[in-house]
Amino acid sequence: MPDPTPLILGVESSCDETCAAVIRGRKLLSSEIISSATEQAKYGGVVPEIASRAHTDAVSRVVARALESAHISPQNLDAVAVTYGAGLLGALLVGLSFAKGFCYSLNIPLIGVSHIRGHIAAAYLDCETLKPPYITLLASGGHTALLLSESYSSFRVLGETVDDAAGEAFDKCARVLSLPYPGGPNIEKLALGGTPCIPFPSALTREGGVRFSYSGLKTAVINYCRNSEQNGVKINRADVAASFQKAALDPLIEKAVELALEYGVDTVCAGGGVAANGYLREKLQYMCAKSGLKAVLPQKKYCTDNAAMIAAEGYLQYLQGNFSPLSLNAAAQVPLK
Repeated sequence: MPDPTPLILGVESSCDETCAAVIRGRKLLSSEIISSATEQAKYGGVVPEIASRAHTDAVSRVVARALESAHISPQNLDAVAVTYGAGLLGALLVGLSFAKGFCYSLNIPLIGVSHIRGHIAAAYLDCETLKPPYITLLASGGHTALLLSESYSSFRVLGETVDDAAGEAFDKCARVLSLPYPGGPNIEKLALGGTPCIPFPSALTREGGVRFSYSGLKTAVINYCRNSEQNGVKINRADVAASFQKAALDPLIEKAVELALEYGVDTVCAGGGVAANGYLREKLQYMCAKSGLKAVLPQKKYCTDNAAMIAAEGYLQYLQGNFSPLSLNAAAQVPLK
């Protein structure tokens, strides 16, 4: 029987954050991040080559920091969990290659973790007593879905986007509003001074089932801004941001609560970078409380890219004995399953 409280090092390098964390069982001991976001902001977004070089420079340092903060020697580790996908291929390869060498040198298991499952597992960092079944609202730059977590290892997709992800739409609308990278936090900040008075189309489609579309919403925002400019009408950027935010997030929040009641679960969780959005967090908590449900929201720093969530998912995989070969390769895309 596996050790119920293994020491696991998590490593994450899927985009512009180089991250490492140490977890003992479900207790987080340390979480460290070295970011290249400031450098990326000069170019209005992530440049893959710059990200890869930044990871190469930072990965050994961030791991050393995480081990030191946790007061753990590498020889005490039971496994290393690392993101193998999805993300920028070059960036992923840096973290994965480091983790492979680390495992080989210590003769400990490697656990390849899907970035998507990491975002779901972040909820366990906020609530050590959390147990399936529950609904997860997953919203990030690459994925948007509503999931029913049926066990620690399996979930069912109940609804998802048919085109763009919510986080991608936030970034693109931020560019239209001349906001700096990263777009999501800046849209949220601008929206605080605005009123959601512009009737942008809801992200919920009219098709059957629970389906979302952010392409149409994004296009509506772009057209509104361009048409106003061409007609010499000055737009209220804060109102645009607030109206977009409401149209993008309200359907996700409302459907998450509806599905929790429909499937008879008492908890709704959230994960992914968009789950750090203050509007989403406040309204989801309000809607859950109104419906007699519990809302489990990871701290904002565990919604955006971090290694703590990778270690949390690694712990679940460790208990199941799901270890990866050293031949594991990185994948720019991984299925939502």
